[in-house]
Amino acid sequence: MHDCVGALLVRDGAILLGKRRDDCDWLAGAWDVFGGHVEEGESGEQAIARELAEELGIVVEVDDLCRLGQLEGEAPEPWRLRLYRVASWNGEPANLAEHSELRWCALDDAQDKLRGAHVDFPRLLALAVEAAAATGRP
Repeated sequence: MHDCVGALLVRDGAILLGKRRDDCDWLAGAWDVFGGHVEEGESGEQAIARELAEELGIVVEVDDLCRLGQLEGEAPEPWRLRLYRVASWNGEPANLAEHSELRWCALDDAQDKLRGAHVDFPRLLALAVEAAAATGRP
């Protein structure tokens, strides 16, 4: 099973998504959240912090992460994706890794882009935006 984590960065009601390069091994050309595989000995929160530093060049505090839920699938191999809302970060997200494009997406656009990846993505995206609005944080 591929144990993965994903981050939902919310700013002013928009969610940051990345379009994966066409030469990526996983999900080539698809819109995706930021994150990746959990390495041995890492917690999900530690993996998110590491992945966001590697992919976007931002620093997050593990205590500022809010776990929203988990998605699972069987194709192309069994996988599990734990999703976290990132409440705050230091630095401006930059494209440092496997993405051809970064885009701040309105909720409905993000839901459209990720709906095909998993039936529960739209609900979790809405939850991330609602939680951000309720806390008054980005």
